[in-house]
Amino acid sequence: MPIPPEVSSSSSDQNANPAEPRGAAADVATKVRRVAACVDASGFAEKTIPHALTVAAALESPVTFLRVVEMEPTRPPPLDPVEWDIRLREARDEIEELADDRRSEARIDTEVIEGEAAKQISLWTRRHRVGLTVLCTHGDRGVSEWGLGSTAQKLIDRIHGALLLVPCDWATPRVVHYRRLLVPLDGSSHAESALSLAISLARAEHADLLLTHVVPDPELTETGPLENEAIELRERLIQRNERVAHDYLDRMRAQVDGDLTVRTLLLRGGNVRSGLIRAIADEAPDLVLLAAHGHGRRSDVPFGSVAAYLITHSSVPLLIVRGRPTHLAQRAAAMDRREPARLPDHAE
Repeated sequence: MPIPPEVSSSSSDQNANPAEPRGAAADVATKVRRVAACVDASGFAEKTIPHALTVAAALESPVTFLRVVEMEPTRPPPLDPVEWDIRLREARDEIEELADDRRSEARIDTEVIEGEAAKQISLWTRRHRVGLTVLCTHGDRGVSEWGLGSTAQKLIDRIHGALLLVPCDWATPRVVHYRRLLVPLDGSSHAESALSLAISLARAEHADLLLTHVVPDPELTETGPLENEAIELRERLIQRNERVAHDYLDRMRAQVDGDLTVRTLLLRGGNVRSGLIRAIADEAPDLVLLAAHGHGRRSDVPFGSVAAYLITHSSVPLLIVRGRPTHLAQRAAAMDRREPARLPDHAE
């Protein structure tokens, strides 16, 4: 029977000596020089706007509403140039109308680009040093049986910087406020790279921080029923890991400035991925912030197994902090640079 989660709750120690998290965490928030909200023609995509504005306000960053006009996949070229120009003008008018409706809230500019959506968004955000890209899980092709739409699936492998994914079925009001932020930590400096951004958001939004760690059951080689000695060994390992994790979460809580309310959540049993999904369901955070990689950082994949799982299974918006570009992202960037943008063929 699973053991109930152990929860420790308090405000940060006012007398603690604040310290920045390790690794790249200290400067993640300062790198978000621009926020880009990907807004296509679907109603889903407008869900990105409130989140982009809230994060941009917290980080005092400008916002770009970004739209890609691409050829319909079922319609082969050549495309009538007059018809294409009309589509471009309509896209510019629509996105400008969205921006005008919000310019009293933030510094907003707009951009309409042409070509294949994932590739062009990747190129544009890289060239303009966008620190955070906000994307809906599905776009103008509607909801599919998969956890992500085709553009989102391609883009998350290419994008540089942080990525905020908004589920298409997430109820998004005109103005988003974050009241509870959940931050998974595994003890690694890579995982802590999401913490400084979480702190900046929590301070701006007066939100609570929930630092979460899952202690998985250790794996033992089994060729039959476990003997008593093996069962005792596993229990000792679990107790040891819980003790270390509890001390670690307490240290991380003490590093956060005293003007924030910080709780820690220690979950035992199962695996990390299912444990975090359970924590999201139980705690109902407004936003989950985590690093793309934790202890098992690999340079040949864009996300670790935990982040990849949450991307397709999280029921709440997910903000993923990226470290240095992976080999896969670097190869995609090199291909994007070598291949010129292919615009729809216009009739001569």
